[in-house]
Amino acid sequence: MSLWDFLKEKSIGIFINIGALIFVSMLLYLLNLNFYTIFFVSAVYFTAFSSALIIEFTSKYSFYRNLEKSMKNLDKKYLLQEVIEPPAFLEGRILHECLKESNKSMNDEIAKYKISTQEYREYIETWVHEIKTPIASSRLILENNKSTVSSSLNEELVKIEGFVEQVLYYSRSNTVEKDYIIKKSSLRDIVNAVIRKNSKTLIEEKISIETENLDVFVFTDVKWIDFILGQLLSNSIKYMKIAEKEGIIPSERRKIRIRALEKDNSISLLLEDNGIGIPEKDLNKVFDKGFTGENGRRSAKSTGLGLYLCRKLCDKLGLNIQLQSKENRGTMVEIVFPKSNMYA
Repeated sequence: MSLWDFLKEKSIGIFINIGALIFVSMLLYLLNLNFYTIFFVSAVYFTAFSSALIIEFTSKYSFYRNLEKSMKNLDKKYLLQEVIEPPAFLEGRILHECLKESNKSMNDEIAKYKISTQEYREYIETWVHEIKTPIASSRLILENNKSTVSSSLNEELVKIEGFVEQVLYYSRSNTVEKDYIIKKSSLRDIVNAVIRKNSKTLIEEKISIETENLDVFVFTDVKWIDFILGQLLSNSIKYMKIAEKEGIIPSERRKIRIRALEKDNSISLLLEDNGIGIPEKDLNKVFDKGFTGENGRRSAKSTGLGLYLCRKLCDKLGLNIQLQSKENRGTMVEIVFPKSNMYA
């Protein structure tokens, strides 16, 4: 708030007081009072009125300046009422009280949504665990009644299982900090576990796996990193399959390479494939929620959630994830595990 803005707001009152001062001065003159008396009375009136304006401006200027400063410096703007003191002037106290009531109402609404979201998340988690039982039973039945049809059905069940797992991790992605255990883990053990889970698909698709330099240890949560790597491996398999169908790469040359690279302050896990790659125009959006891109449109199975979840979970775990790709040449995803002196 500037002085000019303040005076403009008070302009009606100023004009009324100036008019009153002129009227009083003329009245005193008509009553035959001498010039010095009229000047003294006018000066006292003007000084008192000006002093009142100055005091009011100083008080409001200080309050609104602190208000604007606090607003700019706050990351969470809704906490504004908590950091400002109630001012001395009436309008400011009313504003402060309104902000207080508004914050209370907002917090009540947020509490309702939190409860609703928590209930929904718990329902989803329960549903996921319940649905796993009939899926497992169906796979067992198909294993005991092998045929061309059962093989195809089993493949579809594997896909359903993957989507169900994605739903579970998506529902938990906002509360990772409540459900993780950071411990020293072998990258080789983590990678091998993910490969074993996807071994049947890899064999059926005739995709070879190469691993290098995985005899290193990182500090992470095994369960969450297992899911992240599973999503990345699943993506590679899916888009390499498209590349083979479109004649971009022969089936016998499809290959996924997983290796670790140790640096001074970090350890990088790199997953590379020689599949369909990603168009350059899509590279900046691949981690966006729901983005499927040009390649995703070639596959009706793409949800646009896999890489989004990977980025979100990596952020929660304090990891960095990067992606490089060339169209029709392949894709490389890098997960960076920071080293910490406390674990040295």
